[in-house]
Amino acid sequence: MTRMRVSIARLIEHPAALPALQQLLEAEWPGYYGPSGPGDARADLVAYSSATRLPIGYVAFVDGHPCGLAALKAEPLPALPDLTPWASAGLVAPECRRRGIGARLLAALEDQARTLGFDAIYSGTNTANALLEREGWQFLQRVAHEGTELSVYRKPL
Repeated sequence: MTRMRVSIARLIEHPAALPALQQLLEAEWPGYYGPSGPGDARADLVAYSSATRLPIGYVAFVDGHPCGLAALKAEPLPALPDLTPWASAGLVAPECRRRGIGARLLAALEDQARTLGFDAIYSGTNTANALLEREGWQFLQRVAHEGTELSVYRKPL
């Protein structure tokens, strides 16, 4: 069995990865990024392509192919307007999951938040609870958001 090479980099450094990441977002969240959804995957990815100010996106590569994404954003959940920044848009392609890639993307966001002077980072999820808890994030509360209930977590930096 060959060992995969995983790397994490800022999205701004890899614009050629945008089409593959756009397809990944649209496939994972068709209700939001699909043809009848309110989201625009391409516009979000372009927004995440910043070097110095939020939002800042990171892309995961496996053997040189884009397979994941995460972004550090300033925009809070409406129910928690005083909390920032947020780990968001966390996604790893189904065939690459359970290999530590999500944890590496989270670590990149944590490092970026620390570099920007934040002392904590937040995340709202209804799917990544186990990952966040494994990586030392603390559960804060549940909140209603866009018709679903999210668990909100905090990671001290």
